[in-house]
Amino acid sequence: MLQTNDIQHRFHLLEQAIGQAAQACSAEPYIPGELRDSIQRLDRQSDTAREVLLSQDQLRIHKLVREMERLAERARQVCINVPRLSAHMRSAVNYMHGQVMELKRDLRISS
Repeated sequence: MLQTNDIQHRFHLLEQAIGQAAQACSAEPYIPGELRDSIQRLDRQSDTAREVLLSQDQLRIHKLVREMERLAERARQVCINVPRLSAHMRSAVNYMHGQVMELKRDLRISS
């Protein structure tokens, strides 16, 4: 398991990635509801996730990260399946998804 500072740094990167995806979503002229919903839910989860991560409650952490992974994967799939989304939107979602996967890997959470 990573040290608390490492977890905080990884989570900070994830928060930034979610923020970038949310900004890209706001700037996009056409956003499917499923994509908007996924990003908004991830944004809300990130607001409380720091507390969960610092709690060191492994069950809560695993549940949180798996839910974040599910939402990020859902957003990524929408980007794959909707060709009219901008490259900026796709890039922001892919980066966000990658940061969730990095957090999952660093916390050694299995699928």
